[in-house]
Amino acid sequence: MYGQRYLQAMALLGIAWMIIFNYVPMYGIIIAFKDFNIIKSISAAPWAGLEHFKAFMDDDNLGYVIKNTLGMSVLKLIIGFPLPIIFALFLNEVRSIGFKKLVQTISYLPHFLSWVILGGILATWLADVGIINKILLALHVIQEPVSYLAEPSYFWSIIITSDIWKELGWSAIIYLAAMSGVSPEMYEAATIDGAGRFQKMFYITLPSIMGTITILFILAVSGILNSNFDQILVLKNQLNESASNVIDVYVYQTGLQQSRFSYATAVGLIKSLISLGLLLSANFITKRLNNTSLF
Repeated sequence: MYGQRYLQAMALLGIAWMIIFNYVPMYGIIIAFKDFNIIKSISAAPWAGLEHFKAFMDDDNLGYVIKNTLGMSVLKLIIGFPLPIIFALFLNEVRSIGFKKLVQTISYLPHFLSWVILGGILATWLADVGIINKILLALHVIQEPVSYLAEPSYFWSIIITSDIWKELGWSAIIYLAAMSGVSPEMYEAATIDGAGRFQKMFYITLPSIMGTITILFILAVSGILNSNFDQILVLKNQLNESASNVIDVYVYQTGLQQSRFSYATAVGLIKSLISLGLLLSANFITKRLNNTSLF
Protein backbone atom coordinates (compact mmCIF):
# COMPACT_ATOMS: atom_id res chain seq x y z
CA MET A 1 0.00 0.00 0.00
CA TYR A 2 2.85 2.41 0.83
CA GLY A 3 4.45 1.60 -2.51
CA GLN A 4 1.37 2.97 -4.25
CA ARG A 5 1.30 6.20 -2.26
CA TYR A 6 1.77 8.41 -5.34
CA LEU A 7 -1.09 6.72 -7.20
CA GLN A 8 -3.25 6.98 -4.09
CA ALA A 9 -2.40 10.67 -3.77
CA MET A 10 -3.56 11.20 -7.34
CA ALA A 11 -6.77 9.29 -6.60
CA LEU A 12 -7.37 11.36 -3.46
CA LEU A 13 -7.25 14.55 -5.51
CA GLY A 14 -9.95 13.15 -7.77
CA ILE A 15 -12.04 12.08 -4.78
CA ALA A 16 -11.64 15.53 -3.20
CA TRP A 17 -12.75 17.19 -6.46
CA MET A 18 -15.81 14.91 -6.64
CA ILE A 19 -16.78 15.62 -3.03
CA ILE A 20 -16.39 19.39 -3.41
CA PHE A 21 -18.20 19.78 -6.73
CA ASN A 22 -20.65 16.85 -6.70
CA TYR A 23 -21.61 16.17 -3.09
CA VAL A 24 -21.23 19.47 -1.21
CA PRO A 25 -23.63 21.29 -3.59
CA MET A 26 -26.28 18.65 -2.79
CA TYR A 27 -26.94 20.64 0.38
CA GLY A 28 -28.82 23.05 -1.87
CA ILE A 29 -31.51 20.42 -2.49
CA ILE A 30 -33.27 21.58 0.65
CA ILE A 31 -34.16 24.77 -1.23
CA ALA A 32 -36.93 22.69 -2.83
CA PHE A 33 -38.57 22.39 0.59
CA LYS A 34 -38.18 26.07 1.52
CA ASP A 35 -39.30 29.51 0.34
CA PHE A 36 -35.83 30.65 -0.63
CA ASN A 37 -34.81 34.04 -1.99
CA ILE A 38 -31.40 35.54 -2.60
CA ILE A 39 -31.78 38.05 0.23
CA LYS A 40 -31.82 35.37 2.95
CA SER A 41 -29.49 32.43 3.40
CA ILE A 42 -30.70 28.88 2.80
CA SER A 43 -30.81 28.13 6.52
CA ALA A 44 -32.82 31.31 7.25
CA ALA A 45 -35.45 30.62 4.58
CA PRO A 46 -38.80 29.39 5.98
CA TRP A 47 -39.86 25.79 5.37
CA ALA A 48 -42.54 25.20 2.73
CA GLY A 49 -42.79 21.41 2.84
CA LEU A 50 -44.10 19.90 -0.42
CA GLU A 51 -45.75 23.11 -1.56
CA HIS A 52 -43.50 23.58 -4.61
CA PHE A 53 -43.89 19.95 -5.69
CA LYS A 54 -47.67 20.30 -5.55
CA ALA A 55 -47.46 23.57 -7.49
CA PHE A 56 -45.59 21.81 -10.31
CA MET A 57 -48.18 19.04 -10.46
CA ASP A 58 -50.92 21.68 -10.75
CA ASP A 59 -49.02 23.80 -13.30
CA ASP A 60 -50.81 24.35 -16.60
CA ASN A 61 -47.49 23.94 -18.41
CA LEU A 62 -46.88 20.45 -17.00
CA GLY A 63 -48.65 18.57 -19.79
CA TYR A 64 -46.82 19.95 -22.81
CA VAL A 65 -43.47 20.21 -20.98
CA ILE A 66 -43.60 16.47 -20.18
CA LYS A 67 -44.89 15.71 -23.68
CA ASN A 68 -42.05 17.59 -25.38
CA THR A 69 -39.40 16.12 -23.08
CA LEU A 70 -40.51 12.51 -23.43
CA GLY A 71 -41.38 12.88 -27.11
CA MET A 72 -37.96 14.10 -28.18
CA SER A 73 -36.03 11.88 -25.77
CA VAL A 74 -37.87 8.67 -26.68
CA LEU A 75 -37.46 9.36 -30.40
CA LYS A 76 -33.76 10.06 -29.84
CA LEU A 77 -33.48 6.75 -28.01
CA ILE A 78 -35.35 4.79 -30.69
CA ILE A 79 -33.63 6.41 -33.67
CA GLY A 80 -30.38 7.77 -32.29
CA PHE A 81 -29.25 4.86 -30.12
CA PRO A 82 -29.05 2.12 -32.83
CA LEU A 83 -27.47 4.35 -35.52
CA PRO A 84 -23.97 4.57 -33.95
CA ILE A 85 -24.01 0.78 -33.56
CA ILE A 86 -24.92 0.29 -37.22
CA PHE A 87 -22.38 2.92 -38.28
CA ALA A 88 -19.64 1.25 -36.23
CA LEU A 89 -20.51 -2.21 -37.61
CA PHE A 90 -20.20 -1.06 -41.21
CA LEU A 91 -17.14 1.09 -40.53
CA ASN A 92 -15.47 -1.91 -38.93
CA GLU A 93 -15.89 -3.80 -42.20
CA VAL A 94 -14.05 -1.16 -44.26
CA ARG A 95 -10.70 -2.55 -45.36
CA SER A 96 -9.16 0.66 -46.71
CA ILE A 97 -7.37 2.26 -43.73
CA GLY A 98 -7.15 5.66 -45.43
CA PHE A 99 -10.85 5.78 -46.29
CA LYS A 100 -11.77 4.53 -42.83
CA LYS A 101 -9.76 7.30 -41.15
CA LEU A 102 -11.30 9.90 -43.47
CA VAL A 103 -14.84 8.78 -42.61
CA GLN A 104 -14.00 8.72 -38.89
CA THR A 105 -12.53 12.22 -39.00
CA ILE A 106 -15.52 13.67 -40.86
CA SER A 107 -18.02 11.96 -38.54
CA TYR A 108 -16.16 13.01 -35.34
CA LEU A 109 -15.74 16.68 -36.30
CA PRO A 110 -19.22 18.02 -35.37
CA HIS A 111 -18.83 16.67 -31.80
CA PHE A 112 -16.03 19.15 -31.11
CA LEU A 113 -18.14 22.15 -32.11
CA SER A 114 -20.37 23.72 -29.47
CA TRP A 115 -24.11 24.01 -29.97
CA VAL A 116 -23.69 27.78 -30.15
CA ILE A 117 -21.71 27.33 -33.36
CA LEU A 118 -23.80 24.49 -34.75
CA GLY A 119 -27.00 26.31 -33.81
CA GLY A 120 -25.88 29.32 -35.82
CA ILE A 121 -25.06 27.08 -38.78
CA LEU A 122 -28.44 25.35 -38.59
CA ALA A 123 -30.30 28.65 -38.23
CA THR A 124 -28.58 29.87 -41.41
CA TRP A 125 -29.27 26.66 -43.33
CA LEU A 126 -32.92 26.49 -42.25
CA ALA A 127 -33.73 30.15 -42.86
CA ASP A 128 -36.09 31.31 -45.64
CA VAL A 129 -33.08 32.06 -47.86
CA GLY A 130 -30.98 29.18 -46.50
CA ILE A 131 -29.40 26.36 -48.44
CA ILE A 132 -32.08 23.82 -47.44
CA ASN A 133 -34.86 25.91 -48.97
CA LYS A 134 -32.79 26.57 -52.09
CA ILE A 135 -32.15 22.87 -52.65
CA LEU A 136 -35.78 21.89 -52.05
CA LEU A 137 -37.01 24.68 -54.33
CA ALA A 138 -34.59 23.61 -57.06
CA LEU A 139 -35.84 20.02 -56.77
CA HIS A 140 -39.47 21.25 -56.77
CA VAL A 141 -40.11 19.51 -53.45
CA ILE A 142 -41.62 22.73 -52.08
CA GLN A 143 -43.24 25.63 -53.93
CA GLU A 144 -42.23 28.45 -51.57
CA PRO A 145 -39.59 28.90 -48.83
CA VAL A 146 -40.35 27.52 -45.38
CA SER A 147 -39.06 29.02 -42.13
CA TYR A 148 -38.40 25.70 -40.42
CA LEU A 149 -37.39 27.03 -37.01
CA ALA A 150 -40.58 29.07 -36.88
CA GLU A 151 -42.76 25.98 -37.36
CA PRO A 152 -43.36 23.88 -34.20
CA SER A 153 -44.21 20.85 -36.36
CA TYR A 154 -40.62 20.69 -37.66
CA PHE A 155 -38.84 21.31 -34.36
CA TRP A 156 -38.61 17.72 -33.09
CA SER A 157 -37.27 16.50 -36.44
CA ILE A 158 -34.64 19.26 -36.45
CA ILE A 159 -33.55 18.44 -32.90
CA ILE A 160 -33.28 14.69 -33.49
CA THR A 161 -31.54 15.00 -36.87
CA SER A 162 -29.03 17.59 -35.68
CA ASP A 163 -28.27 15.59 -32.52
CA ILE A 164 -27.53 12.49 -34.62
CA TRP A 165 -25.40 14.57 -37.00
CA LYS A 166 -23.33 15.94 -34.12
CA GLU A 167 -22.86 12.78 -32.04
CA LEU A 168 -23.00 9.84 -34.50
CA GLY A 169 -19.27 9.50 -35.08
CA TRP A 170 -18.29 10.19 -31.49
CA SER A 171 -20.80 7.70 -30.10
CA ALA A 172 -19.43 5.01 -32.43
CA ILE A 173 -15.95 5.23 -30.86
CA ILE A 174 -16.87 3.03 -27.89
CA TYR A 175 -18.37 0.36 -30.15
CA LEU A 176 -15.33 0.41 -32.45
CA ALA A 177 -13.08 0.02 -29.41
CA ALA A 178 -15.16 -2.96 -28.25
CA MET A 179 -14.96 -4.51 -31.73
CA SER A 180 -11.17 -4.25 -31.71
CA GLY A 181 -11.17 -6.69 -28.77
CA VAL A 182 -12.97 -9.44 -30.70
CA SER A 183 -10.62 -12.37 -31.33
CA PRO A 184 -9.53 -12.65 -35.02
CA GLU A 185 -9.62 -16.44 -34.61
CA MET A 186 -13.41 -16.27 -34.41
CA TYR A 187 -13.56 -14.55 -37.79
CA GLU A 188 -11.06 -17.01 -39.26
CA ALA A 189 -13.12 -19.96 -38.04
CA ALA A 190 -16.27 -18.38 -39.49
CA THR A 191 -14.52 -17.85 -42.83
CA ILE A 192 -13.51 -21.51 -42.93
CA ASP A 193 -17.15 -22.43 -42.26
CA GLY A 194 -18.18 -20.33 -45.26
CA ALA A 195 -19.67 -17.32 -43.41
CA GLY A 196 -19.95 -14.05 -45.32
CA ARG A 197 -19.33 -10.54 -44.03
CA PHE A 198 -22.89 -9.93 -42.94
CA GLN A 199 -23.05 -13.30 -41.20
CA LYS A 200 -19.84 -12.50 -39.31
CA MET A 201 -21.27 -9.11 -38.41
CA PHE A 202 -24.51 -10.51 -36.99
CA TYR A 203 -23.24 -13.74 -35.45
CA ILE A 204 -19.79 -12.70 -34.15
CA THR A 205 -19.30 -8.93 -33.95
CA LEU A 206 -22.72 -7.95 -32.64
CA PRO A 207 -22.94 -10.63 -29.89
CA SER A 208 -19.35 -9.83 -28.85
CA ILE A 209 -20.17 -6.19 -28.14
CA MET A 210 -23.61 -6.85 -26.62
CA GLY A 211 -22.27 -6.14 -23.11
CA THR A 212 -21.12 -2.68 -24.19
CA ILE A 213 -24.44 -2.02 -25.93
CA THR A 214 -26.35 -3.04 -22.80
CA ILE A 215 -24.37 -0.73 -20.49
CA LEU A 216 -24.79 2.24 -22.83
CA PHE A 217 -28.49 1.45 -23.21
CA ILE A 218 -28.94 1.54 -19.42
CA LEU A 219 -27.26 4.96 -19.29
CA ALA A 220 -29.35 6.18 -22.23
CA VAL A 221 -32.60 5.12 -20.53
CA SER A 222 -31.57 6.81 -17.27
CA GLY A 223 -30.98 10.05 -19.17
CA ILE A 224 -34.25 9.98 -21.06
CA LEU A 225 -35.45 13.14 -19.27
CA ASN A 226 -32.29 15.00 -20.31
CA SER A 227 -33.19 16.89 -23.47
CA ASN A 228 -29.79 18.41 -24.32
CA PHE A 229 -30.37 21.85 -22.82
CA ASP A 230 -27.70 23.64 -24.90
CA GLN A 231 -29.10 22.39 -28.19
CA ILE A 232 -32.71 23.32 -27.46
CA LEU A 233 -31.88 26.69 -25.87
CA VAL A 234 -29.96 27.70 -29.01
CA LEU A 235 -32.64 26.55 -31.48
CA LYS A 236 -35.83 27.50 -29.60
CA ASN A 237 -37.71 30.74 -30.13
CA GLN A 238 -41.13 32.18 -29.31
CA LEU A 239 -42.67 30.76 -32.49
CA ASN A 240 -41.72 27.13 -31.77
CA GLU A 241 -42.10 27.32 -27.99
CA SER A 242 -45.05 24.92 -27.94
CA ALA A 243 -42.73 22.17 -29.22
CA SER A 244 -39.45 23.27 -27.64
CA ASN A 245 -40.31 23.90 -23.99
CA VAL A 246 -38.83 20.90 -22.14
CA ILE A 247 -38.08 20.30 -18.45
CA ASP A 248 -34.52 21.65 -18.58
CA VAL A 249 -35.58 24.85 -20.33
CA TYR A 250 -38.58 25.17 -18.01
CA VAL A 251 -36.32 24.92 -14.94
CA TYR A 252 -33.99 27.54 -16.42
CA GLN A 253 -36.85 29.93 -17.17
CA THR A 254 -38.59 29.59 -13.82
CA GLY A 255 -35.41 29.46 -11.75
CA LEU A 256 -33.18 32.11 -13.29
CA GLN A 257 -35.47 34.30 -15.37
CA GLN A 258 -38.39 34.38 -12.91
CA SER A 259 -36.26 33.95 -9.74
CA ARG A 260 -38.47 31.09 -8.48
CA PHE A 261 -35.47 29.22 -7.08
CA SER A 262 -37.32 26.86 -4.76
CA TYR A 263 -39.86 25.89 -7.41
CA ALA A 264 -37.16 25.24 -10.02
CA THR A 265 -35.17 23.15 -7.53
CA ALA A 266 -38.27 21.08 -6.78
CA VAL A 267 -38.82 20.42 -10.48
CA GLY A 268 -35.18 19.46 -10.93
CA LEU A 269 -35.37 17.13 -7.92
CA ILE A 270 -38.45 15.39 -9.33
CA LYS A 271 -36.59 14.89 -12.61
CA SER A 272 -33.54 13.46 -10.80
CA LEU A 273 -35.64 11.01 -8.79
CA ILE A 274 -37.43 9.78 -11.91
CA SER A 275 -34.06 9.38 -13.67
CA LEU A 276 -32.78 7.34 -10.74
CA GLY A 277 -35.85 5.12 -10.95
CA LEU A 278 -35.31 4.64 -14.70
CA LEU A 279 -31.67 3.73 -14.09
CA LEU A 280 -32.52 1.12 -11.46
CA SER A 281 -35.36 -0.31 -13.58
CA ALA A 282 -33.25 -0.58 -16.74
CA ASN A 283 -30.39 -2.10 -14.76
CA PHE A 284 -32.71 -4.69 -13.18
CA ILE A 285 -34.35 -5.63 -16.49
CA THR A 286 -31.09 -6.04 -18.43
CA LYS A 287 -29.61 -8.06 -15.60
CA ARG A 288 -32.56 -10.45 -15.76
CA LEU A 289 -32.51 -10.67 -19.56
CA ASN A 290 -28.81 -11.13 -20.36
CA ASN A 291 -27.04 -10.99 -16.99
CA THR A 292 -25.37 -7.67 -17.84
CA SER A 293 -25.74 -4.64 -15.61
CA LEU A 294 -23.97 -1.66 -14.10
CA PHE A 295 -24.13 -3.12 -10.57
